[in-house]
Amino acid sequence: MTDRRGLKPYDVEVAVAAGRDETWEAVTQPAVLRQWFGWEYDGLGAEIQQIFVDQAALLAPERMGWADGSYLEVSGGDDRATVRVIRDGSGPTGPERYDAIEEGWRAFLVQLRFLLDRRPTGRRRTLYLTGETTGRQALALAEGAGEWQQFGPRVAWTVDGDGFLVVVSARLPLDDHDAGRMEVTVSTYGLDDAAFESLREQWTKRWAPAAAGAEVTTANDPSPDN
Repeated sequence: MTDRRGLKPYDVEVAVAAGRDETWEAVTQPAVLRQWFGWEYDGLGAEIQQIFVDQAALLAPERMGWADGSYLEVSGGDDRATVRVIRDGSGPTGPERYDAIEEGWRAFLVQLRFLLDRRPTGRRRTLYLTGETTGRQALALAEGAGEWQQFGPRVAWTVDGDGFLVVVSARLPLDDHDAGRMEVTVSTYGLDDAAFESLREQWTKRWAPAAAGAEVTTANDPSPDN
């Protein structure tokens, strides 16, 4: 059994423009999970199988849980629902303490909300940018973007001029002046190979001079070390 002592507690939720049944399907069916969870790399299917099938336990209708005491629940009605991920813990709390799982859920639930609210068509294809830079520099990369929306101090999202979802997740608060580990996920839908490769080239040119140790990962590449 996982030792839960010292774990940081968190409570992360989003409201989505979909009914409870459709939302529950989105967090339990691997084919739908691939449309929003994480980012594309060669091991994404195995990761989804492990987290949401092999390791998840159904605790109640529309609730699943994991060994660390965390659980995900879906509530709501026929038109709107709320997805909430909670972990109880006795560790230090507060925004100053970074927790990778908590911030991961923030970034991923933004993508789920985009999928269910905007209902883009076609297969999701992602760019996953990693490296060290400041929040200010990372937020300046999305060309033609609308206003950035923050989801906690370390995660922000926007929709760029092409209609793609851009999510920035940082180890340090985004308003920190110091450079730190940064992860940027660009979610596209329905792009053919030529259009996707062109987009990858554009983002690589923007990202390379902005971040130390810059990498761009797609489904044809292995996942970079965290």
